[in-house]
Amino acid sequence: MTMGVIDLFAEERRLKIADMIKNTKSITVSELARTFGVSESTIRRDLQFLEDQGYIQRTHGGAILQHSHYEPTYLEKESKEAASKKEIGILSSKLVKDGDTILLDSGTTTLSIARNLKGKRITVVTNSPVIAMELFTDEDIEVILVGGIFRKETRALVGPIAEKNLKEFKVDKAFIGANGVALDGITTPNIIEATTKRVMIEISSQPYIVADHTKFGISTFVRFANLSDIAAIITDRNVDLKWVTSFEEAGTEIIHPEKG
Repeated sequence: MTMGVIDLFAEERRLKIADMIKNTKSITVSELARTFGVSESTIRRDLQFLEDQGYIQRTHGGAILQHSHYEPTYLEKESKEAASKKEIGILSSKLVKDGDTILLDSGTTTLSIARNLKGKRITVVTNSPVIAMELFTDEDIEVILVGGIFRKETRALVGPIAEKNLKEFKVDKAFIGANGVALDGITTPNIIEATTKRVMIEISSQPYIVADHTKFGISTFVRFANLSDIAAIITDRNVDLKWVTSFEEAGTEIIHPEKG
C-alpha cells in the first residue's frame, strides 16, 4: 500500500470521525477504535489532528464537539433570498468571459450563476449534478462533472474522490458558496464540504465567495478559507454597508450591485 493511499484512508477516517462526533456530540476513543478497526493510538492521533484544526475538543478518553451550527437542506435554501441570489447570479456572470474555464460549487446561489451563463463559450467544472443538468442543453458550454460522495443535504459531490478529481484541473475562476462570512474566515457547517471547498480554492486563479447578505457576520462549524485566500466576495444590494467597509478595510473586495 502506497503512502498516498494510506493518507487518503486517514483523511476519510478523520472526516467520518468528525461527522460521528457532530451527530453524537461526544464519543470515546475505544468506541472509535472498534468502529474503524484501528488501534487506540491511531484514533488519538486522529483526534489530535481534529482538535488542532478546531473541530473538536479532546476529553479524557474521548472527544466532544467544539461547536456546531444547523445546516439547512438544499430545499430549505432554495426558497430563501431568491431575489438576492438572482442578483449574485447576474453579477457573477459578468465576471465570466468567453474562453474561461470556471468552477461552480454546488448550491442554490451558484445555480443562479449557472442560469446566467447561457450562451457563453466556456468550460464549467462542477460538483453539482443539479448545475450539470441546468447547463447540459447549452451547446456552447462544456460541462465537467466531478465524482464523489453524494450529500443529499446539499446535493453536492464531495470527499476524497471529488478532491482527487478537482486536483486534475486549474481553472480561471471559481464561485464557491458559504454559510458564514466573517472577518476571521469563511465557513460551512460540514467538514467534508469544507475540505472539498479548500481544494476548489487551491485550483483557482481567482476564487470568489458568493454569499447573500444574511451570511455576513456568521461563523459556522468549519473554516475553509481566510480572507487572504480569496479574490473577492460577491453579494447582493441588501448587504449592510458596515460589512462592506469592514471587509474592505481588511483588504477584501466586496462586489455588490450598488458598486455596479
